[in-house]
Amino acid sequence: MQQNKITQAIRIQTERTPEMEHSTPMFLTSSFCFNDAESMRAAFADETDDNIYSRFSNPNVQELIDKVCVLEGAEAGYATASGMSAVFGSFMALLKQGDHLLACNSIFGSTHTVITKYLNRYGIAYSYISATATEQEWAAAIQPNTKMIYVETPTNPGLDILDLKMLGKLAKQNGIILNVDNCFATPLVQQPILLGADLVIHSATKWMDGQGRVLGGVIVGRKDLIKEIYAFCRSTGPALSPFNAWVLSKSLETLEVRMERHCSNAIYLANALQHNNKIAFLKYPFLPTHPQYAIAQQQMQNGGGIICFELKGGLESGRNFLNALQMLSLTANLGDSRSIASHPASTTHAKLTEAERLAVGITPGLIRISVGLEHKDDILKDIEQALQQC
Repeated sequence: MQQNKITQAIRIQTERTPEMEHSTPMFLTSSFCFNDAESMRAAFADETDDNIYSRFSNPNVQELIDKVCVLEGAEAGYATASGMSAVFGSFMALLKQGDHLLACNSIFGSTHTVITKYLNRYGIAYSYISATATEQEWAAAIQPNTKMIYVETPTNPGLDILDLKMLGKLAKQNGIILNVDNCFATPLVQQPILLGADLVIHSATKWMDGQGRVLGGVIVGRKDLIKEIYAFCRSTGPALSPFNAWVLSKSLETLEVRMERHCSNAIYLANALQHNNKIAFLKYPFLPTHPQYAIAQQQMQNGGGIICFELKGGLESGRNFLNALQMLSLTANLGDSRSIASHPASTTHAKLTEAERLAVGITPGLIRISVGLEHKDDILKDIEQALQQC
């Protein structure tokens, strides 16, 4: 019987043990045993898929991977200890000396650091292109040695929307890997592989966990690419712990219902706040005022759970706003059941120069709200009272 992908993400489960448990047990073990020498030899020769060592594979980790592959429509996947280890693993497994990485300039601060500070140590060149670049500008930015295009959409924190169908076509025409960070959207809002992506990356720490409990990362996509990523990560060690995988796998069973509430709360807040006299501008992908609204409508099921706005008073107003919040959390995370406010210019993107921040739309008074599961009116009241203090 053919099942909906949501049903599959709930019902996919590691084979039951003789104890006949209903919920998958935790396989908290560093290694796995074999019945005989031949079985052990075959496993180490990659002739079987038998588990050897939890740095290589683990039943809890594989269950999580299988669920994300179903949700994203991917052939294969690998799970890592964090979102950043997934990003780094995808770069280092597939890029080599002399290659060129073409990246959108609006990306997470730590990803920017990896690209600008570390890739050149391995002889990998890079260049940035604006998140609002046209198809012609993207095509012109591709170099003869471009091996990978890397983007986030929606971008962090400015919520720019990149046309994945266009990028997928360009990548295919030029034999380039399209690597998409889908963390902000989740596979419940957007499926980049269906639009032409070769790889999709998630910081599972965010919406996939949904309660700010554990770290994790997932890479899914083409089987041949995942094979290379697995080989690199198996040897270098950014493995996801079985406990974290167990937590994340259980979390995926409620991802759809949680995202429905996150996204409905977010559009409610966006509509209520967009004309507030303390706000210079507000961005949310499913507001008609968003510059890439038409693209968002084509490739996203809804606008996601993040809104951002610029305070008229700039940096000082941003600080005053955060200090005045009574319910929203100030923390280095997003995608939590509890609403979170952050000031990117002084936190997640503080290591960028002012010019670099402005180039990607991170203005001094920009506030990012990760909209939680609280009652929408309580979230709104806290934001509005804090705005009055700016």
